[in-house]
Amino acid sequence: MEQHLSTTPFGRRSLSLTMVASQVVAKACPPGTAVHKWQVFRAVCEGKAAIGVSDRALAVLNALLTFHPETALTGDGDLIVFPSNVQLALRAHGMPATTLRRQLAALVESGLLIRRDSPNGKRYARKGEGGQIEQAFGFDLTPLVARSAEFERLAEEVKAERRALTLVRERITLCRRDIVKMIATGVEEGVPADWRAFHAAYTALAARIPRKATRLELEPLAAQLGQLAGEIRMILENHVKAENTDANESQSGRHIQNSNPKPPIESELGFQTSEGAAVEPQSDTLRAPQRSFPLGMVLQACPDMTEYARNGIGSWRDLIATASMVRSMLGVSPSAWEDACEVLGLEDASVVIAAILQRGAAIKSAGGYLRNLTEKARGGQFSLGPVLMALIRTHRRDRMRA
Repeated sequence: MEQHLSTTPFGRRSLSLTMVASQVVAKACPPGTAVHKWQVFRAVCEGKAAIGVSDRALAVLNALLTFHPETALTGDGDLIVFPSNVQLALRAHGMPATTLRRQLAALVESGLLIRRDSPNGKRYARKGEGGQIEQAFGFDLTPLVARSAEFERLAEEVKAERRALTLVRERITLCRRDIVKMIATGVEEGVPADWRAFHAAYTALAARIPRKATRLELEPLAAQLGQLAGEIRMILENHVKAENTDANESQSGRHIQNSNPKPPIESELGFQTSEGAAVEPQSDTLRAPQRSFPLGMVLQACPDMTEYARNGIGSWRDLIATASMVRSMLGVSPSAWEDACEVLGLEDASVVIAAILQRGAAIKSAGGYLRNLTEKARGGQFSLGPVLMALIRTHRRDRMRA
Protein backbone atom coordinates (compact mmCIF):
# COMPACT_ATOMS: atom_id res chain seq x y z
CA MET A 1 0.00 0.00 0.00
CA GLU A 2 1.31 3.45 -0.91
CA GLN A 3 2.06 5.56 2.15
CA HIS A 4 0.74 9.11 2.42
CA LEU A 5 3.13 11.75 3.77
CA SER A 6 1.35 14.11 6.15
CA THR A 7 1.54 17.77 5.17
CA THR A 8 -0.87 19.37 7.64
CA PRO A 9 -0.67 19.71 11.43
CA PHE A 10 -2.96 17.86 13.79
CA GLY A 11 -5.87 19.41 15.66
CA ARG A 12 -6.66 23.10 15.67
CA ARG A 13 -3.26 24.10 14.32
CA SER A 14 -3.71 25.74 10.93
CA LEU A 15 -1.55 25.26 7.85
CA SER A 16 0.47 28.37 6.96
CA LEU A 17 2.22 29.32 3.74
CA THR A 18 5.51 29.17 5.65
CA MET A 19 4.88 25.48 6.32
CA VAL A 20 4.05 24.91 2.66
CA ALA A 21 7.24 26.70 1.63
CA SER A 22 9.28 24.49 3.97
CA GLN A 23 7.75 21.39 2.41
CA VAL A 24 8.55 22.70 -1.09
CA VAL A 25 12.18 23.28 -0.07
CA ALA A 26 12.36 19.79 1.46
CA LYS A 27 11.03 18.17 -1.73
CA ALA A 28 13.62 20.01 -3.80
CA CYS A 29 16.51 18.71 -1.69
CA PRO A 30 18.77 16.48 -3.86
CA PRO A 31 18.82 12.88 -2.57
CA GLY A 32 22.62 12.74 -2.45
CA THR A 33 23.00 15.82 -0.23
CA ALA A 34 24.70 15.10 3.10
CA VAL A 35 25.62 17.52 5.88
CA HIS A 36 27.11 17.29 9.35
CA LYS A 37 24.22 17.97 11.70
CA TRP A 38 26.27 19.81 14.31
CA GLN A 39 27.95 22.04 11.73
CA VAL A 40 24.53 23.00 10.41
CA PHE A 41 23.35 23.61 13.97
CA ARG A 42 26.32 25.92 14.64
CA ALA A 43 25.54 27.85 11.44
CA VAL A 44 21.90 28.22 12.55
CA CYS A 45 23.10 29.50 15.93
CA GLU A 46 25.33 32.10 14.24
CA GLY A 47 22.52 33.32 11.98
CA LYS A 48 19.70 33.03 14.52
CA ALA A 49 18.79 36.73 14.28
CA ALA A 50 18.32 36.56 10.50
CA ILE A 51 16.50 33.22 10.72
CA GLY A 52 14.22 34.47 13.48
CA VAL A 53 14.73 31.96 16.28
CA SER A 54 15.52 32.45 19.95
CA ASP A 55 18.06 30.80 22.21
CA ARG A 56 15.38 28.62 23.78
CA ALA A 57 14.16 27.45 20.38
CA LEU A 58 17.74 26.51 19.52
CA ALA A 59 17.95 24.51 22.76
CA VAL A 60 14.92 22.51 21.61
CA LEU A 61 16.45 22.02 18.15
CA ASN A 62 19.65 20.78 19.76
CA ALA A 63 17.62 18.26 21.77
CA LEU A 64 15.78 17.10 18.65
CA LEU A 65 19.06 16.50 16.80
CA THR A 66 20.23 14.21 19.58
CA PHE A 67 17.32 11.86 18.79
CA HIS A 68 18.66 11.27 15.30
CA PRO A 69 21.16 8.40 15.61
CA GLU A 70 23.48 9.48 12.77
CA THR A 71 25.87 12.43 12.71
CA ALA A 72 25.30 12.94 8.99
CA LEU A 73 21.93 14.13 7.71
CA THR A 74 21.15 13.18 4.12
CA GLY A 75 18.49 14.12 1.63
CA ASP A 76 17.49 10.49 1.13
CA GLY A 77 14.68 10.74 3.68
CA ASP A 78 14.36 8.98 7.04
CA LEU A 79 15.00 12.27 8.90
CA ILE A 80 11.90 12.22 11.09
CA VAL A 81 12.48 12.15 14.85
CA PHE A 82 9.56 11.25 17.09
CA PRO A 83 10.38 11.83 20.79
CA SER A 84 7.58 12.46 23.23
CA ASN A 85 7.32 15.85 24.89
CA VAL A 86 8.50 14.28 28.16
CA GLN A 87 11.67 12.89 26.59
CA LEU A 88 12.27 16.09 24.64
CA ALA A 89 11.83 18.28 27.74
CA LEU A 90 14.38 16.20 29.65
CA ARG A 91 17.00 16.67 26.92
CA ALA A 92 16.12 20.36 26.76
CA HIS A 93 17.29 20.70 30.38
CA GLY A 94 13.87 20.36 31.99
CA MET A 95 12.07 22.96 29.87
CA PRO A 96 8.41 23.44 30.93
CA ALA A 97 5.82 21.79 28.68
CA THR A 98 4.16 25.07 27.67
CA THR A 99 7.50 26.62 26.77
CA LEU A 100 8.51 23.50 24.85
CA ARG A 101 5.35 23.59 22.72
CA ARG A 102 5.82 27.28 22.04
CA GLN A 103 9.43 26.80 20.91
CA LEU A 104 8.52 23.84 18.70
CA ALA A 105 5.93 26.02 16.99
CA ALA A 106 8.61 28.72 16.50
CA LEU A 107 10.97 26.21 14.87
CA VAL A 108 8.21 25.12 12.49
CA GLU A 109 7.25 28.71 11.62
CA SER A 110 10.90 29.61 10.92
CA GLY A 111 11.16 26.74 8.45
CA LEU A 112 13.68 24.65 10.36
CA LEU A 113 11.30 21.74 10.96
CA ILE A 114 8.28 20.20 9.27
CA ARG A 115 5.45 18.64 11.25
CA ARG A 116 4.60 15.14 10.11
CA ASP A 117 1.67 14.54 12.46
CA SER A 118 -0.05 11.19 12.83
CA PRO A 119 -3.85 10.79 12.57
CA ASN A 120 -4.18 11.14 16.35
CA GLY A 121 -1.37 13.70 16.78
CA LYS A 122 0.94 11.28 18.59
CA ARG A 123 4.58 10.85 17.61
CA TYR A 124 5.61 7.29 16.86
CA ALA A 125 7.10 5.01 14.21
CA ARG A 126 5.48 2.04 12.52
CA LYS A 127 7.88 -0.84 11.94
CA GLY A 128 7.72 -3.66 9.41
CA GLU A 129 8.29 -7.36 9.84
CA GLY A 130 12.08 -7.04 9.87
CA GLY A 131 12.04 -4.31 12.52
CA GLN A 132 12.76 -1.53 10.03
CA ILE A 133 10.84 1.71 10.34
CA GLU A 134 8.27 1.90 7.58
CA GLN A 135 6.65 5.18 8.52
CA ALA A 136 7.33 7.73 11.25
CA PHE A 137 5.29 10.61 12.59
CA GLY A 138 7.06 13.50 14.31
CA PHE A 139 9.38 16.30 13.19
CA ASP A 140 11.12 16.18 9.81
CA LEU A 141 14.72 17.51 9.81
CA THR A 142 14.98 17.67 6.02
CA PRO A 143 14.85 21.53 5.91
CA LEU A 144 18.17 21.59 7.76
CA VAL A 145 19.73 19.62 4.90
CA ALA A 146 17.95 21.51 2.13
CA ARG A 147 18.81 24.95 3.55
CA SER A 148 22.30 24.14 4.84
CA ALA A 149 23.97 26.36 2.22
CA GLU A 150 21.67 29.24 3.18
CA PHE A 151 22.49 28.80 6.86
CA GLU A 152 26.23 28.78 6.12
CA ARG A 153 25.87 32.00 4.12
CA LEU A 154 23.91 33.69 6.91
CA ALA A 155 26.52 32.60 9.44
CA GLU A 156 29.32 34.09 7.31
CA GLU A 157 27.38 37.35 6.96
CA VAL A 158 26.89 37.54 10.71
CA LYS A 159 30.60 36.90 11.31
CA ALA A 160 31.57 39.58 8.78
CA GLU A 161 29.16 42.08 10.36
CA ARG A 162 30.48 41.30 13.83
CA ARG A 163 34.06 41.80 12.63
CA ALA A 164 33.14 45.09 10.96
CA LEU A 165 31.45 46.24 14.18
CA THR A 166 34.57 45.34 16.16
CA LEU A 167 36.75 47.30 13.75
CA VAL A 168 34.60 50.43 13.88
CA ARG A 169 34.51 50.26 17.70
CA GLU A 170 38.31 49.98 17.73
CA ARG A 171 38.54 52.98 15.42
CA ILE A 172 36.30 55.03 17.71
CA THR A 173 38.36 54.04 20.75
CA LEU A 174 41.63 55.01 19.05
CA CYS A 175 40.21 58.33 17.82
CA ARG A 176 38.89 59.19 21.28
CA ARG A 177 42.23 58.41 22.88
CA ASP A 178 44.11 60.44 20.27
CA ILE A 179 41.79 63.44 20.58
CA VAL A 180 41.91 63.56 24.37
CA LYS A 181 45.68 63.25 24.57
CA MET A 182 46.34 65.66 21.70
CA ILE A 183 44.09 68.27 23.36
CA ALA A 184 45.93 67.75 26.63
CA THR A 185 49.30 68.16 24.86
CA GLY A 186 48.14 71.28 23.06
CA VAL A 187 46.98 72.86 26.30
CA GLU A 188 50.11 71.89 28.25
CA GLU A 189 52.51 73.04 25.54
CA GLY A 190 50.70 76.30 24.88
CA VAL A 191 49.89 75.58 21.23
CA PRO A 192 47.73 78.47 19.94
CA ALA A 193 44.29 77.06 19.15
CA ASP A 194 40.73 77.16 20.44
CA TRP A 195 41.15 74.06 22.60
CA ARG A 196 37.94 74.72 24.45
CA ALA A 197 36.00 74.51 21.19
CA PHE A 198 37.80 71.29 20.27
CA HIS A 199 36.96 69.82 23.67
CA ALA A 200 33.31 70.85 23.31
CA ALA A 201 33.14 69.23 19.86
CA TYR A 202 34.69 66.04 21.21
CA THR A 203 32.32 65.94 24.19
CA ALA A 204 29.31 66.37 21.89
CA LEU A 205 30.44 63.50 19.65
CA ALA A 206 31.30 61.22 22.58
CA ALA A 207 27.87 61.83 24.13
CA ARG A 208 26.21 60.53 20.95
CA ILE A 209 27.91 57.14 21.14
CA PRO A 210 25.30 54.64 22.43
CA ARG A 211 26.25 51.75 24.67
CA LYS A 212 24.66 49.27 22.27
CA ALA A 213 24.76 50.28 18.64
CA THR A 214 24.93 48.78 15.18
CA ARG A 215 27.74 49.29 12.73
CA LEU A 216 25.58 51.64 10.65
CA GLU A 217 25.03 53.85 13.70
CA LEU A 218 28.70 53.92 14.66
CA GLU A 219 30.34 54.46 11.26
CA PRO A 220 29.23 58.14 10.88
CA LEU A 221 30.43 58.89 14.42
CA ALA A 222 33.76 57.18 13.69
CA ALA A 223 34.18 59.31 10.56
CA GLN A 224 33.45 62.54 12.46
CA LEU A 225 35.82 61.60 15.28
CA GLY A 226 38.49 60.76 12.71
CA GLN A 227 38.02 64.13 11.04
CA LEU A 228 38.27 65.95 14.38
CA ALA A 229 41.42 64.00 15.28
CA GLY A 230 42.91 64.91 11.90
CA GLU A 231 42.25 68.62 12.45
CA ILE A 232 43.88 68.59 15.88
CA ARG A 233 46.84 66.58 14.61
CA MET A 234 47.35 69.10 11.79
CA ILE A 235 47.45 71.97 14.30
CA LEU A 236 50.08 70.21 16.42
CA GLU A 237 52.17 69.27 13.39
CA ASN A 238 52.06 72.82 11.99
CA HIS A 239 53.07 74.16 15.39
CA VAL A 240 56.06 71.79 15.52
CA LYS A 241 57.09 72.83 12.00
CA ALA A 242 56.77 76.51 12.90
CA GLU A 243 58.89 76.01 16.02
CA ASN A 244 61.60 74.28 14.00
CA THR A 245 61.59 77.13 11.47
CA ASP A 246 61.71 79.80 14.16
CA ALA A 247 64.58 78.04 15.90
CA ASN A 248 66.67 78.41 12.73
CA GLU A 249 65.48 81.97 12.03
CA SER A 250 65.10 83.49 15.46
CA GLN A 251 65.50 87.02 14.01
CA SER A 252 62.08 86.71 12.37
CA GLY A 253 60.47 87.45 15.72
CA ARG A 254 57.53 85.15 15.06
CA HIS A 255 58.48 82.49 17.63
CA ILE A 256 57.23 83.19 21.14
CA GLN A 257 58.95 81.36 23.99
CA ASN A 258 57.51 80.94 27.47
CA SER A 259 60.56 82.63 28.95
CA ASN A 260 58.62 85.28 30.81
CA PRO A 261 58.50 84.14 34.45
CA LYS A 262 55.47 86.37 35.07
CA PRO A 263 53.18 86.08 32.05
CA PRO A 264 50.08 88.28 31.76
CA ILE A 265 46.92 87.17 33.51
CA GLU A 266 44.48 85.49 31.13
CA SER A 267 40.82 86.49 30.99
CA GLU A 268 38.13 84.40 32.63
CA LEU A 269 37.00 82.94 29.31
CA GLY A 270 40.43 82.81 27.69
CA PHE A 271 42.07 79.57 26.71
CA GLN A 272 45.83 80.17 26.77
CA THR A 273 48.16 77.95 28.75
CA SER A 274 51.47 79.79 28.53
CA GLU A 275 51.20 80.76 32.17
CA GLY A 276 53.30 77.77 33.18
CA ALA A 277 54.49 79.39 36.37
CA ALA A 278 50.96 80.10 37.51
CA VAL A 279 49.49 76.65 36.97
CA GLU A 280 50.25 75.43 40.43
CA PRO A 281 50.24 78.14 43.12
CA GLN A 282 52.91 78.29 45.77
CA SER A 283 52.26 76.00 48.69
CA ASP A 284 52.99 78.64 51.34
CA THR A 285 49.95 80.68 50.29
CA LEU A 286 47.56 77.74 50.30
CA ARG A 287 45.57 76.03 52.95
CA ALA A 288 46.66 72.56 53.94
CA PRO A 289 45.20 69.74 51.84
CA GLN A 290 41.78 68.82 53.13
CA ARG A 291 41.03 65.47 51.47
CA SER A 292 37.38 65.74 52.44
CA PHE A 293 36.46 62.64 50.41
CA PRO A 294 38.27 59.45 49.34
CA LEU A 295 40.02 59.58 45.99
CA GLY A 296 38.10 56.53 44.80
CA MET A 297 34.80 58.30 45.40
CA VAL A 298 36.03 61.34 43.47
CA LEU A 299 37.02 59.20 40.47
CA GLN A 300 33.72 57.33 40.64
CA ALA A 301 31.86 60.64 40.43
CA CYS A 302 34.21 62.22 37.86
CA PRO A 303 35.56 59.42 35.60
CA ASP A 304 36.24 61.81 32.68
CA MET A 305 39.18 63.24 34.61
CA THR A 306 41.21 60.08 34.04
CA GLU A 307 41.13 60.63 30.27
CA TYR A 308 43.34 63.71 30.69
CA ALA A 309 45.89 62.12 33.01
CA ARG A 310 49.10 61.09 31.29
CA ASN A 311 49.64 57.96 33.36
CA GLY A 312 46.30 57.55 35.08
CA ILE A 313 45.26 58.87 38.49
CA GLY A 314 46.54 56.71 41.31
CA SER A 315 47.12 59.38 43.95
CA TRP A 316 46.08 62.85 44.99
CA ARG A 317 49.26 64.19 43.42
CA ASP A 318 48.11 62.82 40.05
CA LEU A 319 44.69 64.39 40.49
CA ILE A 320 46.19 67.80 41.36
CA ALA A 321 48.56 67.71 38.39
CA THR A 322 45.72 66.79 36.03
CA ALA A 323 43.43 69.45 37.47
CA SER A 324 46.16 72.09 37.01
CA MET A 325 46.22 71.26 33.31
CA VAL A 326 42.47 70.83 32.84
CA ARG A 327 41.61 74.15 34.48
CA SER A 328 43.39 76.01 31.62
CA MET A 329 41.57 73.91 29.05
CA LEU A 330 38.27 74.88 30.70
CA GLY A 331 39.19 78.57 30.59
CA VAL A 332 39.76 79.05 34.34
CA SER A 333 42.20 81.90 34.94
CA PRO A 334 45.20 81.53 37.28
CA SER A 335 43.71 84.09 39.65
CA ALA A 336 40.44 82.13 39.97
CA TRP A 337 42.43 78.91 40.47
CA GLU A 338 44.65 80.45 43.16
CA ASP A 339 41.66 81.93 44.96
CA ALA A 340 39.91 78.53 44.96
CA CYS A 341 43.03 76.81 46.28
CA GLU A 342 43.34 79.35 49.13
CA VAL A 343 39.74 78.92 50.21
CA LEU A 344 39.07 75.25 49.48
CA GLY A 345 42.52 73.78 49.70
CA LEU A 346 44.52 72.42 46.78
CA GLU A 347 42.93 68.97 46.75
CA ASP A 348 39.32 70.05 47.14
CA ALA A 349 39.84 72.71 44.48
CA SER A 350 41.08 69.95 42.18
CA VAL A 351 37.95 67.95 42.93
CA VAL A 352 35.82 70.96 41.94
CA ILE A 353 37.68 71.19 38.62
CA ALA A 354 37.00 67.48 38.06
CA ALA A 355 33.29 68.03 38.77
CA ILE A 356 33.17 71.00 36.37
CA LEU A 357 34.80 68.86 33.66
CA GLN A 358 32.34 66.03 34.30
CA ARG A 359 29.33 68.31 33.89
CA GLY A 360 30.72 69.51 30.55
CA ALA A 361 28.42 71.69 28.47
CA ALA A 362 26.03 72.22 31.41
CA ILE A 363 28.45 74.88 32.72
CA LYS A 364 28.90 77.75 30.24
CA SER A 365 31.66 79.61 32.12
CA ALA A 366 33.89 77.33 34.15
CA GLY A 367 35.88 80.25 35.58
CA GLY A 368 32.82 82.16 36.71
CA TYR A 369 31.31 78.99 38.15
CA LEU A 370 34.50 78.29 40.13
CA ARG A 371 34.60 81.85 41.49
CA ASN A 372 30.96 81.56 42.57
CA LEU A 373 31.64 78.30 44.43
CA THR A 374 34.73 79.81 46.02
CA GLU A 375 32.72 82.73 47.38
CA LYS A 376 30.10 80.34 48.76
CA ALA A 377 32.82 78.25 50.38
CA ARG A 378 34.37 81.38 51.90
CA GLY A 379 31.02 82.05 53.58
CA GLY A 380 30.62 78.43 54.65
CA GLN A 381 27.74 77.80 52.23
CA PHE A 382 29.34 75.20 49.96
CA SER A 383 30.10 71.51 50.43
CA LEU A 384 31.52 69.04 47.94
CA GLY A 385 29.46 66.13 49.24
CA PRO A 386 26.16 66.91 47.47
CA VAL A 387 28.02 67.63 44.21
CA LEU A 388 29.81 64.27 44.19
CA MET A 389 26.74 62.31 45.26
CA ALA A 390 24.65 63.94 42.52
CA LEU A 391 27.21 62.93 39.90
CA ILE A 392 27.35 59.36 41.23
CA ARG A 393 23.54 59.11 41.15
CA THR A 394 23.55 60.39 37.57
CA HIS A 395 26.01 57.66 36.52
CA ARG A 396 23.90 54.98 38.21
CA ARG A 397 20.73 56.27 36.59
CA ASP A 398 22.39 56.27 33.16
CA ARG A 399 23.59 52.69 33.66
CA MET A 400 20.10 51.57 34.68
CA ARG A 401 18.58 53.21 31.61
CA ALA A 402 21.18 51.57 29.40
